[in-house]
Amino acid sequence: MSPLRQKMIDTMVLMGRSPRTQETYLYAVTQLAAYYHRSPDQLEVPEIERYFLYLLRERQLAPASVRLYVCAVRFLFSQVLKRPLEHSPIRYPKLPQRIPELLSHQDVQQLLACCKNHKHYTMLAICYGAGLRSSELIALHVRDIDSERAVLHVRQGKGASDRELILTQGMLRLLRRYWQAYRPRDILFFGSQMQTPITIGSVQKLYTRTKRAAGIDKHGGVHALRHAYATHQLEAGMPVYQLQRLLGHQNIRTTLRYVHWLPHYQSDGGRGADLVSGLEIPS
Repeated sequence: MSPLRQKMIDTMVLMGRSPRTQETYLYAVTQLAAYYHRSPDQLEVPEIERYFLYLLRERQLAPASVRLYVCAVRFLFSQVLKRPLEHSPIRYPKLPQRIPELLSHQDVQQLLACCKNHKHYTMLAICYGAGLRSSELIALHVRDIDSERAVLHVRQGKGASDRELILTQGMLRLLRRYWQAYRPRDILFFGSQMQTPITIGSVQKLYTRTKRAAGIDKHGGVHALRHAYATHQLEAGMPVYQLQRLLGHQNIRTTLRYVHWLPHYQSDGGRGADLVSGLEIPS
């Protein structure tokens, strides 16, 4: 391992970057070095800019993908090499503003109805009922379920921040039935062995497989359940500031996009809805 790579890893660890972010950033910087056959710390701004144009024009990567490369290279130069690129012509590619194909209440019910495995059903239902990211779902432990306070703890979510979610009666009923069936000791949703969590890739494949079985042809991965949670809670009258806290958004503008997707949104000051209440749990 080169000293520069090790220094970048150490810097990311010290700054609390997630393992997934570390992997992505290292891959992007490695690809840049491979393109020029030189260490990235020997490159100048015009060369970096040409590389990003190559990604957009010749490799035809999506703007969202190129933005990840830009973030990685900016991190390398500003945080590791201490040569910030703020005054360079390198800019983040503009992302197209599209409204995703949102899942309706009926879509979610249809999706879950096609999930006959009790463990898989619970995972997808909790993703939807709590608005969790897949990384937050697989990180849940048994101790994170506080039935006495009706709270679900999310520890070290995106941005390395903890938050508490409302543990509704519907979710508590699901989790109790799941515990009775699988008896998890520590990790809530474990993989092939109880001491290892299920992977994000497995959750994504599960969602894709179940969506196909349900005959739902809307685009998007398992994150669509988080979008569904947000839009359905707003439709139930939840205030935007409360939704922001429950989703773990640091910036209110991130939450406000859901309002733009719901032109008839009106808050009634309520707490939202128990989205999984009344769902039929597979036996």
